[in-house]
Amino acid sequence: MNKKIQSLEEKITLFQNEIISMSDEIYNQQKEIQELMLQIKTLKLDIENMQNNNTEKLNISDDIPPHY
Repeated sequence: MNKKIQSLEEKITLFQNEIISMSDEIYNQQKEIQELMLQIKTLKLDIENMQNNNTEKLNISDDIPPHY
């Protein structure tokens, strides 16, 4: 009976260590996801700004006479 209990305790310890390891990995992945989401937002803003700037430049170039 003692061997069974010891075996179960060892398995429980292994499972606890695995749970801790997975929890740490999940935490790291959540941090990385948040950082990536922030980068995506920044890139979206950059693209919008570039598009707005290009639109403004196109409007200015439309005003230039064709012989220039």
